[in-house]
Amino acid sequence: MARSVLIKPVITEKMTMLQEQKNQYAFEVDPGASKIDIQHAIQKKFNVKVESVRTITLKGKRKSQFTKRGRFKGYRPTRKRAIVTLSKESKIDLFETAA
Repeated sequence: MARSVLIKPVITEKMTMLQEQKNQYAFEVDPGASKIDIQHAIQKKFNVKVESVRTITLKGKRKSQFTKRGRFKGYRPTRKRAIVTLSKESKIDLFETAA
């Protein structure tokens, strides 16, 4: 079964600023996806022209939890984000506001 490359968009104050100023959008993506896979997935899904893709791998944090049974140790999952720069005429409406 093929996994989806794009998981979800990242919507933060910083990314909202980058959307307005530099036409850049961030997405959480599959950790095994390459930049070319990400570029093709975004072009296919949103019908836009992608100029560049930058990726960030965020290593999972170590976590511990105290319960009645004792202490459990583990890790949060490792995540990967992609920051995509679109061409000047392209735009993605993440909220899909209908007028």
